[in-house]
Amino acid sequence: MPNTHPDTDPDTDPNQGYHYQVIRRAIEAIDQSEAPQSLDALAAATGMSPAHFQRLFSAWAGVSPKRFQQYLALGHAKALLREKFTTLDAAAGAGLSGTGRLHDLFIRWEAMSPGDFASGGAGLRMAHATLDTPFGEALVFGTDRGISGIGFTAEMGRDAVWHDLTTRWPGAQFHEDTALLRPWAEAAFGQAGETRVQMIGAPFQIKVWEALLRIPTGQVSTYGEIARSIGSPRAVRAVGTAVGRNPVSWLIPCHRVLRSTGGLGGYHWGTPVKRAMLAWESAQADPAARTALAG
Repeated sequence: MPNTHPDTDPDTDPNQGYHYQVIRRAIEAIDQSEAPQSLDALAAATGMSPAHFQRLFSAWAGVSPKRFQQYLALGHAKALLREKFTTLDAAAGAGLSGTGRLHDLFIRWEAMSPGDFASGGAGLRMAHATLDTPFGEALVFGTDRGISGIGFTAEMGRDAVWHDLTTRWPGAQFHEDTALLRPWAEAAFGQAGETRVQMIGAPFQIKVWEALLRIPTGQVSTYGEIARSIGSPRAVRAVGTAVGRNPVSWLIPCHRVLRSTGGLGGYHWGTPVKRAMLAWESAQADPAARTALAG
């Protein structure tokens, strides 16, 4: 997307799609380089002046592009596991029904009945939209009760993501409705407002996804810890499968699950997306970095 807003104020501009494209190109440039990228190089990759790019990127990430690159480093996952590992016992009693404050977002959570899951969403009207996000293009699905699916297309391609998500609700009727889904998606990725989520899954999957919601922003857990927290300590492999089948990426934070060795592990929509998400959340959770930026 060409730079058509040279004087955009990142704090007030409502054109989130423009912001998302800028950040996406910057992350791609960082991710594809073996060496740290200079401010001038990153600005050139986005078609912006260095000063404007620095301002826009810092408004989104909360830290400078230079600092963000440190969070994207491959060794960052091990540091997270060492320093930001969380057990889920403390959050177990928080409850996830109704409206609650979850990972810095107001999320209205609703799980469909086992019967709805068994029927493959038969008779369900499922809206879809193709939207820009800071982590690349995403296909977003949902009902009038909330978002039911978010899939990122950068690694798999749009057709593959469409097939992946639509086959989870084979009985549903799909129709395009960007107006319905955009406000919830922008609230989710913009960290403001209320996002509604309506999940469709098997009972075991729902239990795992609820555990994912108890991992605080900026912290991580492991597959084994999640298995233990849901009372199935030996079901690590089944937990891994359920994590991978999470249809609502980002909102149900499967990107916060690492291997016990500190490795990133897999990510259904591609490890570059997972790294970018973890880097952004680390930046948000780093008050020292944000204070330095403000100064």
